[in-house]
Amino acid sequence: MATLVFLHAHPDDEASGTSGTMVLAKEHGHRVVWVCATNGDHGTAPEGCTTPDEVAAARRLEAEASARVLGVDRLVWLGYADSGMTGWEQNHNDLSFARANPVEAGRKVADVLDEEGAEVLVGYDWHGGYGHPDHIMVHTVMNQAAEQAARRPRVLQATFNRDRQRQRAQEARAAGMDLDWDPDGPADDGNPMGTLEADLHWDVDITDVIASKRAALQCHASQSDVQSMLSMPDEVFELAFGHEYFIEEGLAQPMTAAWPFGSSAGSVPDDSPATVRVGDDRA
Repeated sequence: MATLVFLHAHPDDEASGTSGTMVLAKEHGHRVVWVCATNGDHGTAPEGCTTPDEVAAARRLEAEASARVLGVDRLVWLGYADSGMTGWEQNHNDLSFARANPVEAGRKVADVLDEEGAEVLVGYDWHGGYGHPDHIMVHTVMNQAAEQAARRPRVLQATFNRDRQRQRAQEARAAGMDLDWDPDGPADDGNPMGTLEADLHWDVDITDVIASKRAALQCHASQSDVQSMLSMPDEVFELAFGHEYFIEEGLAQPMTAAWPFGSSAGSVPDDSPATVRVGDDRA
């Protein structure tokens, strides 16, 4: 058994980003730890929530529900505020994740890696997939954490396959859909979405557990962007989300359709029982 730590920016990013890989990791016998950097207080306000604190509390409950669906063994909150999208006034909040000291934030994540004896750390690509300030900071903090950990883990970057997205967009338009979206166009930071297939290393097929991905997203149903994903028919949802893609730092191979972690992720076996600690704040 190995321990895999997934660093995500906001509640619901685990569901849309790596939930299939997290479920498969559990099925392979690994321990899964999810570190959530922010409280998501600038997401869509759930019904009845009128203040950022109320939004954060509601989203925490949604995240804990998602963690249970995915079988997450431990959920850690770093405690930063949501920075909002590029250009929002929240970008300048001194408590926001985007304005955090990367070394200090990296130390918090490294502490989790050390506590867990983690073999793998999963974060985001260099621009967080689509340029959100908190996602970009995840990449920076991920690298800081790997450097500061007592034992350097394998580092994987979750990303989007831009070529596959382009192909799906073309297919949708050919089928008569009025789709006003271009993965090669500017995303939140002005760069295109995700990563070209030539620069990817792993293609993880999650179609066998796609129902778990949808179930995790349903836990975050207060969020408007999640609602749009959940509105997709099952066959469209599978086409859009049936594969999760990763860059692995230091790995020289073309994109490979395979499970990256085997049954041990290159780890020293750990026979200690997994402890469910959803809501753990030790970071």
